[in-house]
Amino acid sequence: MKAIIEVAPKGSVFGAAREQIAKSKRGNSPDYRLSFESARTLFSELTPARLDLLNTLHGLGATSMYALAKAAGRNYSNVHADIARLVELGMVERNDDTVEVKFDAVEIHMDLAKAA
Repeated sequence: MKAIIEVAPKGSVFGAAREQIAKSKRGNSPDYRLSFESARTLFSELTPARLDLLNTLHGLGATSMYALAKAAGRNYSNVHADIARLVELGMVERNDDTVEVKFDAVEIHMDLAKAA
């Protein structure tokens, strides 16, 4: 499964949801879709540090927040804040003791004409 992140006009999320439902009815594992209204918003939410955390977490598999911070070489409280936001965005799953990312890939789609 992959995460598809795009810059799209408000309301276009409904078309993506219909596509996901259709895929799941056909037995395909639906991709996770996340839309932002502008490139500025996308990159303020998915910062390089957060994308690095996703990559590190993917490599580790389900792990504790402490182990993730140590593996990433970052301060625990900063990792905790970034993971909390990634959980809100649906990019990371958090259980009682562990966090994990369910995606094998992240694709970012952005039409340059609409990126502003």
